[in-house]
Amino acid sequence: MTEQAPQQPHRRPLRCGAPRTPRPRPERRPAPPAPTLLARRVRRTTVRWARRLRRLRPAALSARWIVPAAVLAGAAAGGAYGALRTPEYAATSYVVVVPTERSDPAAALGFATAYGRVAAQVAVVGDAAVWSGVPARTLKESVRTATSPDAPMISVTATSSSAGTAVGMADGVARSLVVNGSQMQSRTHVRVLPFSRAVEPTSPVTPSAPLAALVGGCAGGLLGGLGLLVRPKRRPVAPAHAGGPASVPGPATASAACSPQQQETV
Repeated sequence: MTEQAPQQPHRRPLRCGAPRTPRPRPERRPAPPAPTLLARRVRRTTVRWARRLRRLRPAALSARWIVPAAVLAGAAAGGAYGALRTPEYAATSYVVVVPTERSDPAAALGFATAYGRVAAQVAVVGDAAVWSGVPARTLKESVRTATSPDAPMISVTATSSSAGTAVGMADGVARSLVVNGSQMQSRTHVRVLPFSRAVEPTSPVTPSAPLAALVGGCAGGLLGGLGLLVRPKRRPVAPAHAGGPASVPGPATASAACSPQQQETV
């Protein structure tokens, strides 16, 4: 028998060329620092409250607590609104329209109504912005006028966060009406005269924090009551019987309907 030569292991042929460059290894990122004791406590508390909120259901809140909770929420919202809102002051100045010899009181009443409607435009065109010391846009947005159907009088009311600024705007618009009425007197045959200057207010016209809290509490109670009225009512669940559903007896047969005595006689 002929002996077989041992097989040599397969070797890859060597490649000629430039040597292989080693691949750069990625840099290892440093491990994140271990959480501190305070961080672990905060995380546990957050997880605990999150689980409690998940278990909470709208039905868990009893119906008797809906209205008090709504009242407290409305009072808190109203109080916060009254405390955080900037107080505003209002000042009012009056102007009267007087007829001349060539006119009558009815015409003066009509021109008073007309001047009251165009008071804002007259103030912007005139020098009311210069006299009051505010921009024309602010003057147009913060001033409102009112007229009376019985007397040829115009009331000019200005609101501002400063009492002095409100007085200046009201007097400035009233002065513009007087100047414009004097220029148009030869055509309208009426005179526009200042009747009363504005008085500096001592208290703001915006509601205070207690009043806003009271209004908010009333509104919250009203909404809570409406919520109780429109909420869906629960249907009573019938108790389940221990022995299952009750069986309905079948119809009695003729033989079963007969008495035992009748069966014996037969």
